[in-house]
Amino acid sequence: MMQRYSSLAMLERLVGFDTVSHRSNLELIRFVRDYLAGWGISSQLIRSEDGGKANLYATIGPADRGGVMLAGHTDVVPVDGQAWSGAPFRLQIREQRAYGRGSADMKGFIAAVLAAAPDFAAAGLCTPLHIALSYDEEIGCIGVRRLLDVLGGLPALPRMAIVGEPTLMRVVAAHKGKLAYHVRLRGKAGHSSLPQAGVNAVEYAAELIVFIRQLARQRAAEGPFDPLYPAPHTTLHVGAMRGGSALNIIPEHGEFEFEIRHLPEDEPQALLSAIMDFARQQLLPAMRAVDPDADIVFTERSAYPGLLTAPDADVVRFAQSLLGDARAPAKVSFGTEAGLFSQQAGIPTVVLGPGSIAQAHQPDEWLALEQLSACDKLLAALRRRLSEPVPCP
Repeated sequence: MMQRYSSLAMLERLVGFDTVSHRSNLELIRFVRDYLAGWGISSQLIRSEDGGKANLYATIGPADRGGVMLAGHTDVVPVDGQAWSGAPFRLQIREQRAYGRGSADMKGFIAAVLAAAPDFAAAGLCTPLHIALSYDEEIGCIGVRRLLDVLGGLPALPRMAIVGEPTLMRVVAAHKGKLAYHVRLRGKAGHSSLPQAGVNAVEYAAELIVFIRQLARQRAAEGPFDPLYPAPHTTLHVGAMRGGSALNIIPEHGEFEFEIRHLPEDEPQALLSAIMDFARQQLLPAMRAVDPDADIVFTERSAYPGLLTAPDADVVRFAQSLLGDARAPAKVSFGTEAGLFSQQAGIPTVVLGPGSIAQAHQPDEWLALEQLSACDKLLAALRRRLSEPVPCP
């Protein structure tokens, strides 16, 4: 018989796997596969194109009907350059908090699901529970797209899904979408005493960044607005910039990265087109007047849709009933895989999980133990509902 784990003990195991996005998650995925198999639960692995990473999909109960899917990502963000008070990949308990990379985002939820799996397996579920674990969410919701292809070929899609990102155990029915781009400018080098003979890629990059900033201010001033979001409008942000080699050399290359986090109802393509048009119509002609080979190249880094589930949707009411929480669902500014499950797979989805996004991605990331206990209670309520002979939900 496979060893049983509490949710906290399982969290300790999961945090111990260094699954930063630029590394493989296979060690963790194989552990989960073998753990589930020990309880009679079979899993399907959906590997990345290069085979170095994998999603996992498992079903407990009858596979010929919809049921509820619990989804989470196994990758975490890097710890490089952060001042941790302890080892990031070794769980530490202090003052009723569990510290470790991924504890809040989002191995706490996954740990609770896996710890509860033996009880789900023994319950004789009338309605199935599906477990979906993905890779590379943190760098653009990449891995889940291969999982979605597999879901489309199943005998029955899940009828609804809960993505366990940290929401302080509050039902979230909407979040923003995101577009992220890398921009590379090629100018012409030369001596800085003769600026007219070169094309300063850094300065042209700065002009484009200022234009992006103007669009951000316009959205902040004019909207559209939704006051239920912490940032109540679409935001634009430049996060990194590089270029130049020495003060007395005209920079031949410049590059930066920007993102658009948009309200689900807002159209990000219009903003992206405005940025590209400014670059191509206002900046490139001046650059190429000096050097015909000058260029500005946009490369998409990532893109995922927003989530916009109706406040009175079945999945919202179902999640609220499990919690015993009748509050209106919340909205968040951070993105998740929920929009992809909802829009691409047609699975009504909410976001609901232990912990706070305020602790995610930080040094000494932590999860309150009371949040983990609240998630345990949610899963126990879910098990009881899925064991009822009447189809649920």
